[in-house]
Amino acid sequence: MKYSISMDIALPRKRVIQLLEDPAHRPKWLRGLISHEPLRGVDGHVGTESKVVFQSGQKTMECTETITRREPANLHDVPSERAIHFEREIVAEGMWNAAREHLSEAGPESTLWVSENEYRFNGPMRLAAPFLRGIFIKHSREHMQDFKAFAENGTDVREGNG
Repeated sequence: MKYSISMDIALPRKRVIQLLEDPAHRPKWLRGLISHEPLRGVDGHVGTESKVVFQSGQKTMECTETITRREPANLHDVPSERAIHFEREIVAEGMWNAAREHLSEAGPESTLWVSENEYRFNGPMRLAAPFLRGIFIKHSREHMQDFKAFAENGTDVREGNG
C-alpha cells in the first residue's frame, strides 16, 4: 500500500526543521508517543536505530525505526531551491513501513511538507490491510496536522485539545 500526503506549514523551512529534529518536541505533536529512544547511533542521523512505543486507547505498539536517508547531512545551510529529505523504515509485528519526508520552501515564510508512505504487511495484517487503507491515510494526516498545529500555534496534543 502506497500513498502521499502534502501540507503547507506557515513557518520558514529552517524553523520547521528545528522543531522536527528536537526530540523534546516529539511528544507535543506525535499523538500517543510513549517513548522514542535510540538503541544505536545518534538521534536523527542515517543508520540510527530507535525503539519507539505508542499508546492508542488500551493498545500499546512497539516498533523499531531506522533512519535510512537524511539529505543533505547538514540540514541547516541548505539553499532555498533545494528540498530536504528524511527517510526512515519502521518495523513492527506484521508490518513494515517506509516513510519518505520532503521539505521544500514554498515561500520565505512557508514550508511544503510531502510525506510518501509505503506499507507491507504479513500474517493476519496482510489480509486486513486493504480494508484499513483509509485509516492509515487518516492517521498519517492527523500526525502532520498535529505537527502543523504545534509548529504554528504551540498546540500540544497531550493537553487534550484534539
